[in-house]
Amino acid sequence: MSQDEKARSSVDAARDTALPTLPTVNPDAPTPKPNAPASFHPAVYVGTWIALSSSTIVFNKYILDTAKFHFPIFLTTWHLIFATIMTQILARFTSILDSRKKVPMTGKVYLRAIVPIGLFFSLSLICGNQAYLYLSVSFIQMLKATTPVAVLLATWGMGIAPVNLKVLGNVSFIVLGVVIASFGELQFVMIGFLFQVAGIVFEATRLVMVERILSSKEFKMDPLVSLYYYAPACAVMNSIVLVFTELPVLTMSDINRVGGFTLLANASVAFLLNVSVVFLIGKTSSLVLTLSGVLKDILLVLASMFLFRDPVTLLQAFGYSIALGGLVYYKLGGEKLKEALNAGSMKWAEFGQTRPALRKLMVFGAVIVSMFFVLGSLGPRYAPDQTGKLYNGVQSGIGHVLGEKGA
Repeated sequence: MSQDEKARSSVDAARDTALPTLPTVNPDAPTPKPNAPASFHPAVYVGTWIALSSSTIVFNKYILDTAKFHFPIFLTTWHLIFATIMTQILARFTSILDSRKKVPMTGKVYLRAIVPIGLFFSLSLICGNQAYLYLSVSFIQMLKATTPVAVLLATWGMGIAPVNLKVLGNVSFIVLGVVIASFGELQFVMIGFLFQVAGIVFEATRLVMVERILSSKEFKMDPLVSLYYYAPACAVMNSIVLVFTELPVLTMSDINRVGGFTLLANASVAFLLNVSVVFLIGKTSSLVLTLSGVLKDILLVLASMFLFRDPVTLLQAFGYSIALGGLVYYKLGGEKLKEALNAGSMKWAEFGQTRPALRKLMVFGAVIVSMFFVLGSLGPRYAPDQTGKLYNGVQSGIGHVLGEKGA
């Protein structure tokens, strides 16, 4: 027996077998990572974003139009002040905004980049909210479909990308569809149309400036971090505009009429929308984002017909369908769209085999929604009394829920 074996035997003999044996530790072995917390299904994030995005738009329309609170600049400023307070709280007491520490933000960068971009951000919000005083939610959503076209033209105009006639031909279907939808609009108001177009132009300019000024990797920010930097500057700029426009005529009776709780809930929903975008981007793909946006727009058009009596003609529906189709094709491209359709077809067939009853229920629901869209477009014309009673009942219920104190 060798010396090592004798030493090992003497140690084993001296060890008390009644005591627990410690496991051998290999310092070179990798440390096992704790199990990551289970995340929700991507459909949860998509559904949450669609619900919050739609709720924000419908909520703004309700306050500015139905509740007769005709102060869009004040509402926008209130949203930005609330967002400033909430992002500061999140930055200090949570880790959700820790990625801001990777952004080399200095006073010079803030004045050179954040303030100019924030100016266009404020202008787009102000003009967008002004449009709710004159146009229906459905028509506003149809006009918003031209935002990618405006971004493309702004990109060419600012020299970021060369002019591409093929791409221009692709986006022409979006413009064509919106033009057809505009001809079919029964409640067209020119000043509201101009406000919405101005809002789209300002938003497109902002997006292109973000791409041009903050294009380096170290300046990449998620929507919530962007809000952390933009909200204070925008709140100050909006406040200056507010002082010279709406504040002299705004009274406490106007605020009491719509209700303090309603304004607080409205700002909370708008802020939660920015939070949901962060999770949606992290848990899904660009394809899901594009299709979710299209689905959200369609649902908003249906909701506006039901909640605000917004008439949508069949000509508008036809034009909007062309615009949405052109939008999806422009964002995804022919090959990617074909792949998505093939993958969707396979998933749908697989879903029919595993859950046939649920698939039939979804088909039935789609038919009901389609019938609602057609009847909703024809109802105000052929059955105005019954349609009016239905709409009045829905609107009075919303006003009761939100604590409306008077019209």
